[in-house]
Amino acid sequence: METLKFNKTECGVDFLLNVIHSIDFRENYFTSEYSNTDFFEVFFFKKGNGHLILNHKKSEISDNSIVFISPYQKKSWNVNVENLEFTLLVFQEDFLNDFFSDKLFTYRLHYFYQTEFPLILNVDNEIIKRYCVFLSEMKEELQKTKEDSVHIIRSLIYYILQKLNREYAEKYNLSYKKDDTNYAFLFKQLMETHIKEKQRINDYIELLNISRISLNKAVKEQFNITATELLKQRLLFEIKDYLIHTELTVAQIANKLHFSEPNHLMRFFKRQTGITTSEFLEDYQNGISY
Repeated sequence: METLKFNKTECGVDFLLNVIHSIDFRENYFTSEYSNTDFFEVFFFKKGNGHLILNHKKSEISDNSIVFISPYQKKSWNVNVENLEFTLLVFQEDFLNDFFSDKLFTYRLHYFYQTEFPLILNVDNEIIKRYCVFLSEMKEELQKTKEDSVHIIRSLIYYILQKLNREYAEKYNLSYKKDDTNYAFLFKQLMETHIKEKQRINDYIELLNISRISLNKAVKEQFNITATELLKQRLLFEIKDYLIHTELTVAQIANKLHFSEPNHLMRFFKRQTGITTSEFLEDYQNGISY
């Protein structure tokens, strides 16, 4: 199964975010073969015809529908490409983590990682038009970046995602505040607090006072990956954050994250990304994201 990765250079943007209109879209993207991505996707369909299978659940694509797809969700398209007109918002979680202090922001949105209700929202034409106006404004800031563009982009994406959350909650009669009391969210919250000193699943099992099976089940149901994979993702983000935003050496980062040896950190990083820390920094400076 192919995993599509976000690449700033290919997208022609300076951020881990982009807005793509259907006229500029790769036609072979809408394949019936199962694939996934390492980024979030929100499709705003002005015109739609066909269906999408997400995690083995079928969603009909029609005019004025909004579709929410999270990283690593398995998807298969069956749509009439000639009859599609849409705007796509894509971003990586790292983008939001850089912009917002709340590292659980996306997990508090009802439509991401939803397991009970459809990952689609049908709205009227005026609502789609309104969102597309904001998205076009965001696209302009991405293409003609100025010193204050980062602030405008931050405010626009925050408004769009929060407004969608309100409309999704009203549609499916949900509380505006997402329930984050289950073990999957508690695990995510604990990682935010303890990731620097706790990198073993057993550490979190002890904190939560549950079995490994129970934790894996909760995480799999909520985020569609195992607890170990989620922990590795969070640890990898922490390492990347140190590499990008500090002047610390790999040895100093390893010490801060309680790796017994710098080589252990380097091997972990290489296994997760396929490249070394030095190659990562070089690629990052050239606009390539992993």
